[in-house]
Amino acid sequence: MIRVTSRRLTVLVIAAAITLPACGRKADSEPAASTSNDSSVTVTAAQRGQIQTEKVVRRSFNPTIVTTGTVNFNGDRSTSVIPAISGPVSRILVEPGDSVRPGQPLAMVASPDFAADVAAYRKAETAWHNAQRIATLDEKLFASDALARAQLDQAQSDLAAAEADREAALLQLGALGIDSTSIDAIRQGRQVPGGQAAVRAPIAGVVVEKLINPGQLLQAGSAPAFTIADLSTVWVMGNVFESMIGSVFKGDPVTITTDVSSDSFPGRVDNVGAVVDPASKATQVRIVVPNPKRVLKQNMLVTVTIRSSRPRTGILISVSAVLRDDENLPYVYLASGSDSTRFLRRRITLGDRVGDEYPVNAGLVVGDVVVTQGALYLEEAGSQ
Repeated sequence: MIRVTSRRLTVLVIAAAITLPACGRKADSEPAASTSNDSSVTVTAAQRGQIQTEKVVRRSFNPTIVTTGTVNFNGDRSTSVIPAISGPVSRILVEPGDSVRPGQPLAMVASPDFAADVAAYRKAETAWHNAQRIATLDEKLFASDALARAQLDQAQSDLAAAEADREAALLQLGALGIDSTSIDAIRQGRQVPGGQAAVRAPIAGVVVEKLINPGQLLQAGSAPAFTIADLSTVWVMGNVFESMIGSVFKGDPVTITTDVSSDSFPGRVDNVGAVVDPASKATQVRIVVPNPKRVLKQNMLVTVTIRSSRPRTGILISVSAVLRDDENLPYVYLASGSDSTRFLRRRITLGDRVGDEYPVNAGLVVGDVVVTQGALYLEEAGSQ
């Protein structure tokens, strides 16, 4: 067994002696790039002339934060319409998508409170007229020294109370959705169609939700009947993670893009949330975005690009310098010391793109020499 092994080793040594000169001749005749190991590449002087590098320095820049967001109605310009009257719905006058103006009837309700509230207003109106007449008469009597001061004060107090009751009854009619024409008719003692009160729009906008149907029983002050929103602007709620939230401030310019349209939508940061989501570790940033063509819809997923108004200092490298591996992780090639024909591959951590450059959060230090043009050639050479 020992004799066989020795002979085999002798054959291997002879084969190696023959192979090594052959390898040397091949390298001399083909001056292509070669690799010394998996993380470095060596090129010839001629090949080095086609590779451009740049020394790493620290510079001031305005960070750009790219994230996702969701479209919501503008909370300052949208509202739920909660009926102030009780009763079954007799008619619905609008449908989702309809534009409405303030005070416009949205639905009619057969309210059992209608007759009672009209009667209460008429009684209050009559009491006010009577108290006004008595107060005017007492003022004349007091001026003629025919009435005590205490009686005049009582008459004026009664008038103030009657006026307050009249105003309260009038407000109750308004809550029923009775228009000014019908209220004038009630004041004049004329009959008005009874039993029908309106649910009216409190603001101008578009009916985006209809939450009731004919025959449905409404309870005053409970569930909403409609949702109205002014769609000329929307809120986009962006999700910014902890590493970048310190670069986002109220007033920062924002660009919104979506797959629905090739157009982009400018906006501005309106509020930076005070709470971090415990699951995603993201903070919600509210952005006000004009929406004149109503392209942005409720719950639409969009891309949010925030350009910070406050500069930071850091390392920036050209987009062309960055390559990605099979796991989509970024790396660059660096010139190795004084030997400018040898390049090292180094993995880095990037921030969000700023124009034609990337901020480098980790992996590079000031003074490193990065390949800016020719990194792809080095990658191909290293794989051969």
